[in-house]
Amino acid sequence: MIDALILGLVQGLTEFLPISSTAHLRIAGEFLSKAQDPGARFSAIIQIGTELAVIIFFRNDIKSIVVSWFRQVFQRAQLTDEARGQARMGWLIIVGSIPIVVLGYVGKDLITNNLRSLWIIATVMIVFGVVLGIADKYGKSDRSLKQLNSQHGLLYGAAQALALIPGVSRSGATIAMGRLLGYSRDAALRYSFLLAIPAVFGSGLYQLKDAFSSSAAPNVFSIPETFAATAVAFGVGYLVIAWLLKFVSTKSFMPFIIYRVILGTILLVLLGTGVIAA
Repeated sequence: MIDALILGLVQGLTEFLPISSTAHLRIAGEFLSKAQDPGARFSAIIQIGTELAVIIFFRNDIKSIVVSWFRQVFQRAQLTDEARGQARMGWLIIVGSIPIVVLGYVGKDLITNNLRSLWIIATVMIVFGVVLGIADKYGKSDRSLKQLNSQHGLLYGAAQALALIPGVSRSGATIAMGRLLGYSRDAALRYSFLLAIPAVFGSGLYQLKDAFSSSAAPNVFSIPETFAATAVAFGVGYLVIAWLLKFVSTKSFMPFIIYRVILGTILLVLLGTGVIAA
């Protein structure tokens, strides 16, 4: 239970930062009492906690998007300009979710097993840290979310799908894409939050269903331990959202980029010297 609670804390602290929560869960698992990968199922389920934090934090925005979208699609209602913009955002979230749904389904076995090697995670931490640094430094900030279109939504979605590789970071990949497309840090981060909701809930609920199946493979953590970790992830994640939105309004992502490169390098050294196994 203590291990599970620690991993819940790690999830809450890292989910919204561009440093990859999945990578941190995978790495942290090697240094806890079980000294093993907590597993893709555990990681997917406890991410539900952090996404619940997103829903509560952005509840007014999400309510407006959902209500406006349903009114437009099912009631054919005449909407105000603001409501049309909210309905449009609903469509853009759907469009942006397509790549990760397709690739997640097609590459399920590869994602669950092969890509969780610490060699891959360490390398990806460094490489995508550099990519985020370049995007943040040279990307323009002249676009807001009102200028988001379906083409850009798909590109955001393709970037999010890269996060199926542990170490990429869902928020890091989508933020980098947003910055390359010319969106401000705040706009890129907000769309990243909204875009993650369908993907994370879909993956988490799918894994949760499997966890209760009698034919499912054994879990590293029990169902009560996993739920406890999810609760911790929710509470900590909620606090991180508020801090991060304030941080990006005045600061760059450079501290996270430096951290990624250092952590990836340390991990490569530990792997190369045999301190931990891949």
